[in-house]
Amino acid sequence: MIEYDFVNMPIVDIVNRIILYASQHRASDIHFDPREDCMMIRMRMDGRLKDHARVPKMYEKNLTTRVKLISKMNITETRIPQDGAIKGVVDGKELDMRVSALPTNEGEKIVVRLLDYSSSLEGLSFLGFLPKNLKKVQRMLDIPNGIILVTGATGSGKSTTTYSMLQELNTEDRNIITVEDPVEMNIEGINQVHVNSDIGLTFATALRSILRQDPNVILIGEIRDSETAQIAVRAAITGHLVLSTIHTNNSLSTIERLLDMDVERYLLSTALNGIISQKLARTLCPDCKRLRPTTSYEKQIFSSILGKDVEEVYEPVGCPNCNGGFRGRIALQEVLFITDRLRELISDENLDKEDLKKAVYDSDTTTLLQDALQKVIDGRTTFKEIYRAVDIDFDLEKKIRQNVRKEEREKARFEKLEVIDAYDGILSNLKEMISDIKEIKKQAKLSVENKYKKKKTDENGIEIIDAFEGVTPPSMKKENKKEEKESSLKDDEKRKENSNEKEKKKEKEKK
Repeated sequence: MIEYDFVNMPIVDIVNRIILYASQHRASDIHFDPREDCMMIRMRMDGRLKDHARVPKMYEKNLTTRVKLISKMNITETRIPQDGAIKGVVDGKELDMRVSALPTNEGEKIVVRLLDYSSSLEGLSFLGFLPKNLKKVQRMLDIPNGIILVTGATGSGKSTTTYSMLQELNTEDRNIITVEDPVEMNIEGINQVHVNSDIGLTFATALRSILRQDPNVILIGEIRDSETAQIAVRAAITGHLVLSTIHTNNSLSTIERLLDMDVERYLLSTALNGIISQKLARTLCPDCKRLRPTTSYEKQIFSSILGKDVEEVYEPVGCPNCNGGFRGRIALQEVLFITDRLRELISDENLDKEDLKKAVYDSDTTTLLQDALQKVIDGRTTFKEIYRAVDIDFDLEKKIRQNVRKEEREKARFEKLEVIDAYDGILSNLKEMISDIKEIKKQAKLSVENKYKKKKTDENGIEIIDAFEGVTPPSMKKENKKEEKESSLKDDEKRKENSNEKEKKKEKEKK
């Protein structure tokens, strides 16, 4: 966290430094949160809140007073919520901010929203639309009358998209009037009306007057109630092009919401030109992102939704140029162009919801999930980011998880079979080795027996001598020793007999 010198530095300089830091690090909001022992300053960067600095309790009042003062709020009122704005130049940079003060049990909580419409000024082509969706949006804008709705949650970039469309339409031959609460961006050549409900200037009353101002294009900041919705639709069918926003999640729920607001089916089917649904996801840092293999679940998702086999996707790493591997945010979009077939279905009062769903999400409509997955493949965001931002159909996810578990079981079974096959192969090899050893021993035995058989003679009776003649096997050595012993005994007997005969002869001679 950053440490500020509250003792020696003026509070004016500290507030300026906090705002400048937020601007330089592309923060969208600054939160001044009062707590029991201090005030915590947090900043939302790339959609995530991060602690920035800790303010001692004794300087909390000075800090909030300074922020309220430059926001043109009543600094003496701390019991009710207040809204304000800051416009000025800090360190040579022009900033436009919206400020909100809310009383809490620990003190006033202040949130500063930093408005950055640089993307709007660049045009629609810089908002991350896929080529197919961008053509649909441009086709909607070419129609001179009707209503185009931009839908999404708070902070999903709806205002950026609507201002980009206004930039496309802002030409010399068009009279453009907007009704906003508040006016978030001043655009040259466009008449902008700020709604003030305290004096009775609501969206509905402003729209009634605007229709008498000969407009070509009308921007309604937000459709909040049935009256505004009905006036917007009637303005669209009387020859005006109407742009507006509404808080829904996708194209199908937008149609259902308008019908719930008591907009007549025949009017809605005639007036509605298209719906742009969007959400935001963090963008991968191009300097440090890296590839990784996809998991079994991710492969199943890509295969089921896009019909593609994806082996690798990008993941965040982190470097000095980014926030934990991410830098900026990208829009995930679903663009529905209203066809004649859809107009017929919307006007049908006996329409079944499933039939409408099938017609809305036909082969020509790229859903939010399909758009998000394509941007994962392109390396612009991560699978985890789109999984957090986009809802996956429960039945589809259940089916995919079942397939993944089945695949894992098959893989485990296959690995087990491989182990068994390897074991069987080792046993088979051992058996073959034992058989070969037995055969070698048998051949050796036969060879030895053949070598030491009785000597062979040829046809003429001549003895055949082989290379092993003279080598006496152990069994024959014993026989040879026995024969030698017998022959030595016989020789001794003969010598004794000879000596006896000699003695007998001598005795005869003496006689």
